Amino acid sequence: MDFEAGTYDIAVIGAGHAGIEASLAAARMGMKTICFTINLDAVGNLPCNPNIGGTGKGHLVRELDALGGEMAKCADKACIQFRMLNRGKGPAVHSPRAQADRRKYQELMKHTLERQENLTLRQGEIVDIGVDTLSGVREVSFVKTQTGAIFRCKAVVVCTGTYLAGCTIVGEVISEGGPDGMFAATKLGDRLRDLGLSLRRFKTGTPPRINARDVDFSKMEKQVGDEPPPPFSFESDEQLVNSVPCHLTYTNEKTHDIIRRNLHRSPMHTGTIEGTGARYCPSIEDKIVRFADKERHQIFLEPMGLDTEEIYLQGFSSSMPEEVQLEMIRTVSGLEVVEIMRPAYAIEYDCVDPLELLPTMESKKISGFYGAGQFNGSSGYEEAAVQGFVAGVNATLKLKGKEPLIISRNDGYIGTLIDDLVTKGTNEPYRMMTSRTEHRLLHRQDNADIRMSHFGNRIGLISNERHERVIAKYKAVEDEIKRLETTFAPPSEALKELLHTHNTPNAENGISLASLLRRPKIKYCDIATFEQKQGKSFTLSPEICEQVEISIKYSGYIERQQRQVDELKRMESHKIPDDIDYDAIHTLRIEARQKLSAIKPQNLGQATRISGVSPADAAALMIYLKSLTSEGRAELVNV
Repeated sequence: MDFEAGTYDIAVIGAGHAGIEASLAAARMGMKTICFTINLDAVGNLPCNPNIGGTGKGHLVRELDALGGEMAKCADKACIQFRMLNRGKGPAVHSPRAQADRRKYQELMKHTLERQENLTLRQGEIVDIGVDTLSGVREVSFVKTQTGAIFRCKAVVVCTGTYLAGCTIVGEVISEGGPDGMFAATKLGDRLRDLGLSLRRFKTGTPPRINARDVDFSKMEKQVGDEPPPPFSFESDEQLVNSVPCHLTYTNEKTHDIIRRNLHRSPMHTGTIEGTGARYCPSIEDKIVRFADKERHQIFLEPMGLDTEEIYLQGFSSSMPEEVQLEMIRTVSGLEVVEIMRPAYAIEYDCVDPLELLPTMESKKISGFYGAGQFNGSSGYEEAAVQGFVAGVNATLKLKGKEPLIISRNDGYIGTLIDDLVTKGTNEPYRMMTSRTEHRLLHRQDNADIRMSHFGNRIGLISNERHERVIAKYKAVEDEIKRLETTFAPPSEALKELLHTHNTPNAENGISLASLLRRPKIKYCDIATFEQKQGKSFTLSPEICEQVEISIKYSGYIERQQRQVDELKRMESHKIPDDIDYDAIHTLRIEARQKLSAIKPQNLGQATRISGVSPADAAALMIYLKSLTSEGRAELVNV
């Protein structure tokens, strides 16, 4: 029998990475919040790879930290190896990545939720979301657990991950369930369909875990962390330590032969798996088929923590039968006698079409209904976390009657991720990569603090003191750039030696320090050493020195990208009325009318990024909007 169990402002369904950030953001902004999870032992779980960050994803984590999120802080406390990826490339693609102690990460996140004021953490499966229709608008009114407990609320954030109608597949064995043997959410999906939401079926997978005691690491390439370890959080005061190495090994022709001989048993190739998987994270059997000419594929061994012998085999994702998995693994150098602790599996789950969402993460169909993470069609812990944060913040701002938080693709990776989902949609699990943003040099991981902290300060999740420290940091950067531009190094033996040492042409008439730094082989530390020899002392932090060097070396490229961003901002300043009738704009092509009517872009910039809207359609829409303005029916607002 149903019973009234409590009243809250916001209910969050799911306590994975999206649910955690949504719950913490809402509670910290003063909302009475309740977070539900099917199993309390799964809070903050890392069901796939035991790491945080990576290419593109590390940018998301640092932006989230600059907004006031939790993931970076927890990563710095729980991780056991830290690296900055792509150091051999330009700063635009430098990405922090850290191996996590899986259980410690979960424990820290769960305890953070438990201690958070205004937040209740509760075990229970949500099977119903109540929706009332008031003045023609459908609004969220409650959530109900499987045991009949009804919790009144004004907004709900759905963060169901891969649990929604979850189904795991290992060879011919198909089981209803979520990750790591947890129960699936079996009833909520039907309710969401009844509410008119468009759900689709996606698929992901995870590699096997093995016991380290059986691994011959001497046959593998060791990979250690960076020294000093690069933290995730801009505010990190943790004593970071690289506690463990990772290792590399490779498949071989024997491995590939076993896979080819057993393709008839692969659910991916027999049609058992119907969900769409991520192209950027293929299974090992898919790699063998798609890249038949490759003689080997990399396997990356990642330790699962300091107090376990479990090792994650990155690159060996599979849905093959368990006995085939073991046969495959034992052909790999260093893994000849290993035992499987957890077999690999594929998992299918339901998610919503993100084209039904606004940039705030709110549903276009139901007021107060928000989605985040894999429920929105994305993949990855980091993608989930940032969406959860944005959803929780915007649910709060709406209930407070304040302007929403809209992070655009002009602002960084979070804006690109959200804009891609709600404007372009996705037909497969969406993964963030550096190639997805047009402005990589502006949106670096190292300057996420100046790009995002003002948003966090505005919503009250970044303190005035922290924001002022960010402003002071970049004021020091500007001052140092000006100093280098106006400081002249006259001809001298010391200058000649510096240039000769770095194999760069001599400066017969002297040179400004900024011009010196623009030379490809000269770094800021070289100039600092040069000036120290002249008797100047330095007090600038490494972070400020890094910003100075990047700003000067890449100034031309940065200025060009900034002009592109300014043009995009100009397009996005042209707002589109909510009640516009695209069918009345006869100069638009039929496809454009259909796409614009379905997606309902909020501004001209967003409209131009919709698949099926051509430049000619955009021009026609601009003309139409101007005609509305002249008639006094709409106004193009410049912001």
